[in-house]
Amino acid sequence: MFAAADVQYHEGGAARAAAVLAASAALWPAVSEHVADVADVAPYVPGEFWQRELPCLRAVLSGVVGLSLLVIDGYVDLDPAGRPGLGARAHEEFGVPVIGVAKKRFTTATHAVPVLRGSPGATRPLYVTAAGLPLPDAAGLVREMAGRYRLPDALRRADALARGRA
Repeated sequence: MFAAADVQYHEGGAARAAAVLAASAALWPAVSEHVADVADVAPYVPGEFWQRELPCLRAVLSGVVGLSLLVIDGYVDLDPAGRPGLGARAHEEFGVPVIGVAKKRFTTATHAVPVLRGSPGATRPLYVTAAGLPLPDAAGLVREMAGRYRLPDALRRADALARGRA
């Protein structure tokens, strides 16, 4: 089972996490979707985002059996030395390979592999990091994930579910 997950934060300290599960690494078609509301999340602290998001991922992925890959909206590690980010913590927590797909460049993440998706003339890359599988393989998987837009369909769907727009 392969999953793409995202979290949306609400005023008042609550969050909604969403996960889209698929039977292939292309992450489409979805075989199930999960949403979990988390009443109280930690405040945002720069460089410690995982403390806020990991409990939400735990909530939405509880009960998922046979998870073999997790794709998150964000970074696995925050610099080439391996300073752990959300994805590294998720890799430890769930014991599966994790691919981080970030929409914006994080200054210290100079090791992230830029991946262009979408239209043939695309110029805005996604930034890919990984734990539990080689970074070139992770970048290749992201490049090949289903969807004709910059962001793979499963991550787009997880974002929409987390925002309550699905």
